[in-house]
This record gives sequence, structure tokens and C-alpha cells, in this order.
Amino acid sequence: MMGLAAERLRLLGARVDSVDAGFQQLPDGQSLPIPPIILAELGDDPKKPTVCFYGHLDVQPARQEDGWVTDPYTLTEVDGKLYGRGTTDNKGPVLAWINAVSTFRALDEDLPVNVKFVIEGMEEAGSPALEELVQKEKAGFFSSVDYIVISDNLWISRRTPALTYGVRGNSYFMVEVKCRDQDFHSGTFGGILNEPMADLVALLGSLVDSSGRILIPGIYDHVAPVTEEEKRTYEAINLDLEEYRKSSQVKKFLFDTKEELLMHLWRYPSLSIHGIEGAFHEPGAKTVIPGRVIGKFSIRLVPHMNMSVVEKQVKQHLDYIFSKRNSSNQMTVSMTLGLHPWTANTRDNQYLAAKRAIKTVFGTEPDMIRDGSTIPIAKIFQDTIQKSVMMLPLGAVDDGEHSQNEKINRWNYIEGSKLFAAFFLEMAKLH
Repeated sequence: MMGLAAERLRLLGARVDSVDAGFQQLPDGQSLPIPPIILAELGDDPKKPTVCFYGHLDVQPARQEDGWVTDPYTLTEVDGKLYGRGTTDNKGPVLAWINAVSTFRALDEDLPVNVKFVIEGMEEAGSPALEELVQKEKAGFFSSVDYIVISDNLWISRRTPALTYGVRGNSYFMVEVKCRDQDFHSGTFGGILNEPMADLVALLGSLVDSSGRILIPGIYDHVAPVTEEEKRTYEAINLDLEEYRKSSQVKKFLFDTKEELLMHLWRYPSLSIHGIEGAFHEPGAKTVIPGRVIGKFSIRLVPHMNMSVVEKQVKQHLDYIFSKRNSSNQMTVSMTLGLHPWTANTRDNQYLAAKRAIKTVFGTEPDMIRDGSTIPIAKIFQDTIQKSVMMLPLGAVDDGEHSQNEKINRWNYIEGSKLFAAFFLEMAKLH
């Protein structure tokens, strides 16, 4: 796939460098080569702005027997929807950017901006090697970059385009409770020892209440206060709460208003419990007491939460809850992943250019949105290159990224290609 993309970019006339990204060590000891990272550039006119596009060509796994109505690896159009793994995440937007560039080529028109591409094949696996490459090329490939555009998320609605100016971070935790390495027979040991599973369920149950509020003391202390200007942003967003609920196949959300729901999705932290390792989970009955279990949960972080403070608060809280149980078991807590939140300045030139381009192509103002998930590369680019980063999504809210029957609408794909081309023109005017 990286080879195909490199060839496509060369045909556009771009200078293409496929950078060797080294190897990834798997937990089983196996070593696999990381797909090369493509750095490509088209134009180096010092009078023009240089816009750098980031995208990825790797995808989530998909099997037709898991519930796909079409072969996930054959692009299939049904009723104006283009089905296939990667259509919206992220091959469709990458192709739309290439389409926008090739439009000027096809018309024998000069590109209004200098264009650079960063395309990788490991985003779904955490982008190993990408941060190192960005650091290494800071004074090289990225030195002339003025603006960075990422198109790797979705609108909040089906028909209204959006501009994304923030994502949440993520701290992932493991809490292990251990009595011994082997499991026990519940008839032989039930009732005479502290069971690790009971300890763990109590620990996990102490983290968040039924209204979604995190119960860890001090966790909200550093959350940025809501401003009046921010409140108005949520009021302006085009979201039908009932349609959103139905498309999500949820009986009821925790919040009844659009504004409350969006704030808790984007600008407040959330805690999610993901699973338990070591517990009996197969179908049927088995009278076992697990000897060692690991609970997994994560906290989505928002400005201005401090990751090391959050780690300390989580450990102190779990230590306190565990001590109250007087258990003879051992408990250990570790933070295995820490990713910072990202927010952009929406008054930057490229946000203004994107708004004008959206008005030109779609005839409407965009929804100004954040994303509740984590896209680490935005923060990496912003901190390393110190230039404006913008997220310009193309896909609709119901595209089903990472899910069965992922799609991008034909309309979104074609209008999205026009949008990128219009963005180039607007960017050139403003610069």
C-alpha cells in the first residue's frame, strides 16, 4: 500500500522519499519491519504557503463473517455509499487530498500552495517510529512547513461539515490483584480467603458513579473552566439528539441537552472500564476462583489536566480503597499509556481559510467541534514543529470507522475533494 501511494504521488510530479522506519518488536519476540513512512513534496516557491497533509493507509482488521454485508477489502457502492475497510479511516481522505492536487495538474494550473505529504502505515498500532521521524526532520523536511492538516476523524452530523479544534488525551491503567499464580477451586477454598476477583470488582466499582462522574478525589481540580464563548460554540452545533441516540443504538444518554452531552464528550474527562484479564469468561459454568486478575481502565484527559498528577491521584485512591478491605492479597497499579490532549487556536489563518472553503463548497458554516477520542500525532506536530495544526474531517457521523460496514458517502468523498482544492485557494489568498 505504501508503494502504491508513493507511485501515485510520483505520477503527480512530487519528490517522494520512502523512509525506512525500522522494526517493531512483538510481545512474542517476533520482529516485523515497519512499513516505510512517505515524505513527499510538490512545489517550493518561497512566496507561497506550504501546507503539509498527514494521513495513514493502514486499517483495522476486518472479516466478512463478523457481520459485513460486503467483502471489506473490495470497494462496493450501494445507494451512494462506498463500503470497504479504510474508506473513511483513512484512505478516502488521503485520496481526496491527492484528487485536489491532481485537479490543478489536470487543468494545467499552478498549485496555489506548496504541498507536502506525510503518509504512514502504522497509525492503528500507535504510530511507532513517527514521532522520532518528526523530531529528526524538524530542521529538514518540516522546516518550511507553515500549516499542518489532518483529516482523520468525522463530522458530528450526517450533512453539516465540521472543523475540529481539539481532542482528548488518554491515560491507560492496569490494576492487578494477586493471591497466587494458580487459580483455586471454589469448593475447596471459597469462604476462607480474600478472593482477588472480589477485591478487583470493589476497586473498579469505586472509580465512577452511575451518572458518569469520576470518584477519584481531585481529578476535576485542573479541568479548564467553561467560558461563555465556549458555551455559545456548543449552542451553534447542528446536532439532533434523538437522531444521534437512535444512530448510536442507545436507549438513553446520561444527559438530556445537546450542550451537556457535547461538553461531557469533549471537554470534561471520562473514565471507562475496559476489561478484566485472568477472569473466567468462556461460555458455560466453571467453579473457579482466579488467583490473579488485572483490571483495565482509562481516563480521557482534557486541558489543563496534568498526566503525572492524574497518575498519582489514581494510585492514591486505589491504595485507600484497597486498604479499607484489609485484604491479604497484593495490589499493584501501573499507567501503561499517557497521551496529552490537544487544542488549536481557531483564529489561525488556516481555520479561517477552511471556513471560507466550506462555505464555497457546501454553502454553510461548519460545526466547530472537538473529538472525544485521542489523535496523538496532532500534539506531536504542534509541540515539535511549533506550527498551526488543523483537523479537517470529510466523513459523516455514521461512517462506522473501526466497525463492520465502514463506509464513506460518495457525496462526502467528491465534495471533500473539492473542499481540499478550495482550501488551497483560500489559504493562498490569506497567506
